[in-house]
Amino acid sequence: MTNDFEADGALAQAIPGFKPRAPQREMAQAVARVIAGQGELVVEAGTGTGKTYAYLAPALRANKKVIISTGSKALQDQLYSRDLPTIIRAINYTGALALLKGRSNYLCLERLEQHSLSGGDLAAQAMSDLIHLRGWSAATVDGDISTCAAVAEDSAVWPLVTSTNDNCLGSDCPLYKDCFVVKARRKAMEADVVVVNHHLFLADMVVKESGFAELIPQADIMIFDEAHQVPDIASQYFGQQLASRQLLDLAKDITMAYRTELRDVQQLQKSADRLAQCAQDFRLALGEPGFRGNLRELLKNQAVQRMLVLLDDALELCYDVARLSLGRSALLDAAFERTVIYRSRLKRLKDVNQPGFSYWYECSTRHFVLALTPLSVSERFREVMNDRPASWIFTSATLAVNGQMTHFVERLGIEKAQTLILNSPFDYSRQALLCVPRQLPSPNQPGGARRLAKMMAPLIEANQGRCFFLCTSHLVMRELAAEFRTSLTLPVLLQGETSKGQLMKQFVAAGNALLVATSSFWEGVDVRGDALSLVIIDKLPFTSPEDPLLKARMEDCQLRGGDPFNDVQLPDAVITLKQGVGRLIRDVDDYGVLVICDNRLVMRPYGASFINSLPATPRTRDINQAMEFLRAMRT
Repeated sequence: MTNDFEADGALAQAIPGFKPRAPQREMAQAVARVIAGQGELVVEAGTGTGKTYAYLAPALRANKKVIISTGSKALQDQLYSRDLPTIIRAINYTGALALLKGRSNYLCLERLEQHSLSGGDLAAQAMSDLIHLRGWSAATVDGDISTCAAVAEDSAVWPLVTSTNDNCLGSDCPLYKDCFVVKARRKAMEADVVVVNHHLFLADMVVKESGFAELIPQADIMIFDEAHQVPDIASQYFGQQLASRQLLDLAKDITMAYRTELRDVQQLQKSADRLAQCAQDFRLALGEPGFRGNLRELLKNQAVQRMLVLLDDALELCYDVARLSLGRSALLDAAFERTVIYRSRLKRLKDVNQPGFSYWYECSTRHFVLALTPLSVSERFREVMNDRPASWIFTSATLAVNGQMTHFVERLGIEKAQTLILNSPFDYSRQALLCVPRQLPSPNQPGGARRLAKMMAPLIEANQGRCFFLCTSHLVMRELAAEFRTSLTLPVLLQGETSKGQLMKQFVAAGNALLVATSSFWEGVDVRGDALSLVIIDKLPFTSPEDPLLKARMEDCQLRGGDPFNDVQLPDAVITLKQGVGRLIRDVDDYGVLVICDNRLVMRPYGASFINSLPATPRTRDINQAMEFLRAMRT
């Protein structure tokens, strides 16, 4: 296997421009050893290491069943469609591959049929999309909705014609034998290499669905790419949530059962309408949208308590009415089971005195989520690993804090794993410059965004755009974008005004754009070459100490004798900053300036933890030097 990575090895012969990299070879050797000994390995592989090939080659050479879990569906598609075929050609691998996504990514033939029959109150565009999907359903092989280009990805019809873990009928479904999820799972069971994502993997660990058993098969090798996301995603799935979308979907399904199969039970429509109304009224009782709050505090409010009782009463009515017609409709039987689950979940969420959990809620303009999240997932995740004896490999460009893996391995309960930190092969001393400007405005002072925009505008103009301005809040993002649009003649793109993919196309096509963005652009975005040579970060990405989940983790840390800031807040912020910084240099020929607009990086003792966790880069506090660096690199 090691020979695959030599100058005349299998990869060099199959991949144009392939160059041997010592860190890549070292990672591949470590992966091969762990696979041979069925051990556990955690690898931080800096940007440019080539970690994907470094784990794929030894995993495929082992001729064992492999599951690879990635951080997102986009990365999943990239791995399955680009990286795997390349390695397969290089080493002449003959095993079978499968791509497995969550069930909401596949067309549900039964729900398509039901909505076509019931008609419903669909808008003209949604009705047109529904008609198109009836034709597409007969032509598609795998039912993967991402391959249906004729229906927009944000079409209102998709939630109606896809299923979730909650509303899937399982083996009771009349169209079970034609189900795309069943076919995808069957293919995964038979495949040698299966590509999934973290959300699907963890949902499957927690929800063993009736009718389907486990979606993800057992395997000999488990690989988690973008592994830094796993602890937070695990927290989400090892907790409990009840969302208004679930309640409204339940109401829609009861209505559909009434319209298509049970026209003689008018009470079904009344109970569904009442549930939908109570869910909407509860959202109004929560007040202003756009933040995460403490559920324990919220439930002390008398008005909210009353609305919660009415919501529970509405679920009870759905339960009572549906129970009278059990056995007459598979759709209603499944809705009845969900009613039982949601009532149980609501009862659990109201019991806010259980220790070891954070209780929180979140509301957008139209929807809400009530949730409890365990403060630690280490025991549960360890159980998952013990239930599946295999070689476990975790890798990402951002796992270490201050040269240590302690934070990551403790959160997942994998303290006995071997660890390896491989620095990026890029020459940051030549390719990049870090600037922490002097006389920065205080981030929280009135007019701070305006002053920051004024300070950064000359640098952005001198670089002819080609800049990501990464913000730590939506409010600052919008304020900065508004300022730049009045002061710059360059194209200013703003996250949220169109899809992420569309924004990236516009940014690269423009060649001189400024993209102002927040959380979702801090990672998983790869812009190589001249299109991006300046990344500005508004401040160190500490999560607000008022965030109820962070607050609970900090309180729990203190109770166990730890230091909440150094053990919880600081490591989280360091890993997030590393992700943002990683947007700048993506290739050996890239160059650029990173600007971090936060004096704490150089004025506070903990700033050293951030600096020591970033690639070794020359530093300056003079914006003019940053301009000079960019000018020199362009010529």
